[in-house]
Amino acid sequence: MGFSSFIVLLFLGGEIALFLIRKFSVPIDCFTFLVLLFNFAAVGVFAVFLSKMAIIVTQGYLVAIGMLVAYWFTLLPEWTTWVLLVALALYDLAAVLLPVGPLRLLVELAISRDEDIPALVYEARPVINHDQGSGEYEGQRRAWRRRRELGNDSESDHNIGTSDAEVTAPLIQNRVSSVVDGQESSVASTDNSFLEGIGLGSSGAIKLGLGDFIFYSVLVGRAAMYDFMTVYACYLAIIAGLGVTLMLLALYQQALPALPVSIAFGVLFYFLTRLLLEEFVVQCSLNLVMF
Repeated sequence: MGFSSFIVLLFLGGEIALFLIRKFSVPIDCFTFLVLLFNFAAVGVFAVFLSKMAIIVTQGYLVAIGMLVAYWFTLLPEWTTWVLLVALALYDLAAVLLPVGPLRLLVELAISRDEDIPALVYEARPVINHDQGSGEYEGQRRAWRRRRELGNDSESDHNIGTSDAEVTAPLIQNRVSSVVDGQESSVASTDNSFLEGIGLGSSGAIKLGLGDFIFYSVLVGRAAMYDFMTVYACYLAIIAGLGVTLMLLALYQQALPALPVSIAFGVLFYFLTRLLLEEFVVQCSLNLVMF
């Protein structure tokens, strides 16, 4: 995966850089360009995979990878792009929700090993400092696994209530220990989203697969080839779809696919905007001719 990211940044990014250099007549020699491009790609691999850099750097490179891949997807024929978007949204739905879905198995395996997901994942800024809550997060992850195991072993309400008490005990103990040590000034209430939401990272931040960003960008890029009004409509549709997905995540508290709702809204708004705009333009033209 690191090699794939290096190739994306080096070759696809280099092609875009050459296009911009020719477009704006940037005075640069080939050796300087190659050195800068190689360093850009190498630092990107280190930022995403091999070292802990500032979160803004890692996020920037993830967004750059998403934009570069999305740009080349927009070079496909129009109907091929739409079929690809719908097919991948359906695949994402099956891969996350089915018991044998590969993405579901990957997330469960990562949590059972107490490790981060080994993939290109965009992580929002952590809500709590690692230095202040590392012990608390370890207790939360253990509690999440314990609740999952107890939930699979028992179906009765009595057993579920007992498991809740057993699960929250380590978390409460960790919080009390933190207060005694002076690391926290007050005891916060237990948040079930930390315990159950496998869309959350170990730092409490929401994580989203980079593939979702790529195909959001493909949708907006395809809309940009038509007009800006369609771009705005698709952008707002994707944001609305993400909001619906986050609400469903809070409701069901399990891993959810991020593509289906946003892609469905985006495709619907794209074609509605195109049809409405074309109808509006035709009506305006007829009125002008009649006038």
